[in-house]
Amino acid sequence: MASQPEMEHPKKAFGWAARDTSGLLSPFRFSRRQTGEKDVTFKVLYCGICHSDLHMIRNEWNNSIYPLVPGHEIVGEVIEVGTKVEKFKVGDKVGVGCMVGSCGSCQSCTEGLENYCPKMILTYGAEYVDGTITYGGYSDLMVADEHFVIRIPDNLPLDAAGPLLCAGITVYSPLRYFGLDKPGLHVGVVGLGGLGHMAVKFAKAFGANVTVISTSPNKKDEAIKNLGADSFVVSREQDQMQAVMGTLDGIIDTVSAVHPLLPLIALLKSHGKLVMVGGPAKPLELPVFPLLMGRKLVAGSLIGGMKETQEMIDFAAKHNVKPDIEVVPVDYVNKAMERLAKADVKYRFVVDIGNTLKPDPSRD
Repeated sequence: MASQPEMEHPKKAFGWAARDTSGLLSPFRFSRRQTGEKDVTFKVLYCGICHSDLHMIRNEWNNSIYPLVPGHEIVGEVIEVGTKVEKFKVGDKVGVGCMVGSCGSCQSCTEGLENYCPKMILTYGAEYVDGTITYGGYSDLMVADEHFVIRIPDNLPLDAAGPLLCAGITVYSPLRYFGLDKPGLHVGVVGLGGLGHMAVKFAKAFGANVTVISTSPNKKDEAIKNLGADSFVVSREQDQMQAVMGTLDGIIDTVSAVHPLLPLIALLKSHGKLVMVGGPAKPLELPVFPLLMGRKLVAGSLIGGMKETQEMIDFAAKHNVKPDIEVVPVDYVNKAMERLAKADVKYRFVVDIGNTLKPDPSRD
């Protein structure tokens, strides 16, 4: 018989978990491993709510393991370090993003691209090397190998730091890798949600001219006045799309719904790049001839490696790039999930774990 979650490891922990595909989150007692010689243990203070949390608690990707404690935009304060930890000390402000393990020896790992390791271990809902299931940041305590821990710069507010560890790196990495980080380039951003608004902010910080492409005309003022985009195009308006045709060096496509790629490819200059960072559940149609006619590229990108994630968060602190957040108490998480499903947030919920997660002895 398998051990109960609260009995698997020595450290008692408390959080909120989903028990089934209803996705309803409720208080949950479990355990974390003892601080190993290379481990960092920290008190969780804030955790962002990512759209993938919503997919996972409802098992919409058919790979969820219950009970499931979500959260991979985790920040807090170190309370214990292992004997061989070199980078962190008690009191440091730190974070953990989407992964807590990888093989360490494959080509991706040796190149600092742990996110593409075939044995990459997700921060929650995955099997760890000891055979137990990983639990995320909707909890009071986190233990992780120091290699997968990020240092949070002192001038970056902790509540805003969390979403950078997923939404931030997800758009920063392709902007850098595909050379869309040069001043004066023309960059398009498709979709203006948690990912899209960060893509606008990072692209502007790199000095790009940014065009937001959206199906929602009512987001124009928000995109230009609040987020600093240079122009706004309604993708359903043919005249607006025609006016931008062949003008963009690259596009970051953050949309996870099924949508046509042909109109976006038409916006690219020759040698332009359309980079997908959203994950539609069904295959998209990809017309080839428009690619041939301009040596255009359609690519994908998934979060980022540890070295690049640290680079990203240091860049964000230096250039004052922060997500727009709505901080909520932990007992609001189910309502937050309902609102997230309706895109009713600008642009990222962050759970105030440190001040609002309190064990209730009457509930498990």
